[in-house]
Amino acid sequence: MVNTQLKPFNASAYKSGEFVEISEKDVLGKWSVFFFYPADFTFVCPTELGDVADKYEELKSRGVEVFSVSTDTHFTHKAWHDSSDTIGKIDYFMVGDQSGNITNNFGVMREGQGLADRATFLIDPEGTIQAMEITAEGIGRDAEDLLRKVKAAQYVAAHPGEVCPAKWKEGEETLAPSLDLVGKI
Repeated sequence: MVNTQLKPFNASAYKSGEFVEISEKDVLGKWSVFFFYPADFTFVCPTELGDVADKYEELKSRGVEVFSVSTDTHFTHKAWHDSSDTIGKIDYFMVGDQSGNITNNFGVMREGQGLADRATFLIDPEGTIQAMEITAEGIGRDAEDLLRKVKAAQYVAAHPGEVCPAKWKEGEETLAPSLDLVGKI
């Protein structure tokens, strides 16, 4: 999936107290995160969504929009948003994908279950997937690491010829791949 293009889609979402229609056109031209999760009103999912909500302002300040996606409806997203303090702090898009179109486009539909895998995709302004992460059902993701990946991807995009080594943090040294580095790292 990395280095492939975002596929066309249309969906209804809940965002900032309103139902909105979105498509791939709302993604192109900005950095985006698609944050898939199995279902509303579950256990690990609200901890992850709340963690991303805590980092949302910082992500927005970096020009990143967040789209959480499950196969629940946008109506169910609103009900969960209204009934949970953790989910109630979400201001990013909560996308209803009851048709499974978006989930299938990203290849993260659980066969025979109608539920999305726990998966994250970072997409650049041209609609190219730059990073992805998929975890097993019981393994929650970390929004701090997602933010680190966003910073690294944005740095690499802005600095052709440089790459970010393992554990790279903003402001640290990068690498310029060359024959001189072979065998010296």
